[in-house]
Formats: sequence, C-alpha cells, structure tokens
Amino acid sequence: MAAASMEVGEGRLNVHVSPSGFPALVLNADFRPLSYYPLSLWSWQDTIKAVFLERVNIVANYDRAVHSPSFEMKLPSVVSLKTFVKPSTYPAFTRFNVFLRDRFACQYCGDREDLTFDHLLPRSRGGHTTWDNVVAACSPCNLRKGNMTPAESKMWPAQMPFQPTVHQLHRNGRLFPPNYLHESWLDYLYWDTELEP
Repeated sequence: MAAASMEVGEGRLNVHVSPSGFPALVLNADFRPLSYYPLSLWSWQDTIKAVFLERVNIVANYDRAVHSPSFEMKLPSVVSLKTFVKPSTYPAFTRFNVFLRDRFACQYCGDREDLTFDHLLPRSRGGHTTWDNVVAACSPCNLRKGNMTPAESKMWPAQMPFQPTVHQLHRNGRLFPPNYLHESWLDYLYWDTELEP
C-alpha cells in the first residue's frame, strides 16, 4: 500500500477507486467519515493491508472475497480506524476548497461551468490570494470584472469570501454526494437516508 493513501492528512486519504474496485469507506474511531468530499475511501488492497497491520476494525463487508491457497477473506466495505485522528479545524487553502466553500458556483451569476477564481481586490492593486479575498467565478464574470473592485464593477459576490472550517466544507460536500454509494455506507453518511422510528 502506498504510504500516501494511508496518511490521513489533507488530500491524501482518498484514492481514486471505481465502484467495481470494491472501495472501503474509512471512518474515524468515532464512526464518522474522515472526509465527506472527497469521500474517504481506500482501495480494497489498502484496506486489507490496514486490517492485517491491525490499524482498522472491519465494520461491514462486501459479498465478494479474496483468496489465497490457505486463506479466504471477505472484502471490507466499511472500516473504522482503531485510533482517533483529530480533524484539523481549518482546511488548506486550495482551489478545490474555494470551489467547495462556494458550492461549485460562480459567486456573481451562479453558473457552474468554466469555474476559476476571482480576487475581490485585484492582485495588481494589492489584493492577496487568501480565503478573505478570493471567490469562485466563471470565466465570463471574471473577465467582465477584470481589474476592478466590486464597487467599481458593480459586481458583488452572492457570499462574501471567508475562511471556512472543515465542518463547513463537510456540510457543503454533503450537497454533492458521489455517483456511487454502496448500501453498507449509508448508515455512516447523512444524505437521503430515512431514519428508522
């Protein structure tokens, strides 16, 4: 297993796995997903290695098994870490996290296509590339605003930029569930599941 896929740091947990690859949902020791967006998933190979290294508990399994000449094991579909990993309070400042904070929508017109980011106070006028000065913007709005401030361009963002918490990004991430959710994951994710009386 690649060391990067086992680390829990920002952006290193999720490996790109397809549904047919039997990914496992990775929960923290408190049974909450380590990340909602991207969803904390490990490949089945990384998951089995973590089981054998006694780093995780198996919570649920797929019906599919892997075999060796002397051993058979069902593929885990949900695992929980044995040791609690304290989530960071504030996420890294990345283009992806700016888009997630702004819900993948242009803050000027609401369009979801051709996103880039815009500096409210342009860099050429002393603006910095920080949480408090950058918003998601579609290319046409970014070009129209150009080198002007919101007051000069009469273009105000729907939401003023701010530094989000990890919790706020997780909340926004739940609005964009992945295309594939295995049924064994639903009890640990909080979108579109009916609560039992």
